[in-house]
Amino acid sequence: MAKYRNQLPQLNETTFLTDGGLETTLIFHQGLELPLFASFPLLKEEEGRQALRKYYESYLELARARNLGFVLDTATWRANPDWARELGYSLTELRDLNLHAVEFIAALRRQWESPGQAIVLNGVVGPRGDGYKAGRMSAEEAQDYHAFQIGVFAASDADMVSAITMNTIEEAIGIARASKAANMPCVISFTVEADGRLVTGQSLREAIEATDAATGTGPAYYMINCAHPSHFEGALARGEDWVARIGGVRANASTKSHAELDEATELDIGDPIDLGHRYQGLRRRYPSMRVIGGCCGTDHRHLQAICQICLPLIVAE
Repeated sequence: MAKYRNQLPQLNETTFLTDGGLETTLIFHQGLELPLFASFPLLKEEEGRQALRKYYESYLELARARNLGFVLDTATWRANPDWARELGYSLTELRDLNLHAVEFIAALRRQWESPGQAIVLNGVVGPRGDGYKAGRMSAEEAQDYHAFQIGVFAASDADMVSAITMNTIEEAIGIARASKAANMPCVISFTVEADGRLVTGQSLREAIEATDAATGTGPAYYMINCAHPSHFEGALARGEDWVARIGGVRANASTKSHAELDEATELDIGDPIDLGHRYQGLRRRYPSMRVIGGCCGTDHRHLQAICQICLPLIVAE
């Protein structure tokens, strides 16, 4: 049974952590092969589950030490029908693996959650296509397509759904509508190019305002992920009302563009200290950004730096 679905604790005036770059950490730091950048198949074998457990616990330890809540993601960014078909999974197998992904993080919550440190189970939805290239679905097509995975999460213990690395307004609207139809709280996380705009050329403001208008302010909040802060700071600089809808950031450590990252053969971990100071500046200017995590190229060391710079150490009594 979902614990926080009807009242997400991160909506209160408090800070929550989340993880960093799951797939890049598993590939470059743990030496795992992830065909098509998919981590959900790891749930099938004990060795894979151990790798995921090691990854998640490095962040859960940090949240516990800082007495912070945590948004705990499923390893399901690629676990939607088209990608699963390419990987050789049937819809039945895909449904089971999405459910297993929630069960896996629910077990971690039972182990790690403590009073005053809520752990929210987050069902992750990724784009139908490539996160760096614009999709071509209408909002109606996107709603129909993503309803399968969102419906699986709605039938599980997941507290919410997050659509990560969204690069078109239409797909964001479709996911928000499918989540609303399933009575699931939803977060939409857009990614932007180095100019602070979606790959389609639309601004963050246009994306957020259009999604809100088409869904009756459906998403609980928005996030920005898979871009370095230097890519989107300028888009937020005028401090307009729409910026208050951004509830979190999961930035890349690298300043490289998406095209450069696609061509890179080595992981660019950037500068964790500089990243921490950039997060500090964002939090000072935009206090609505209370969910803090990382994306490609980041690991627990980046989150440690961010916490040390941005957050006072709170000792639990």
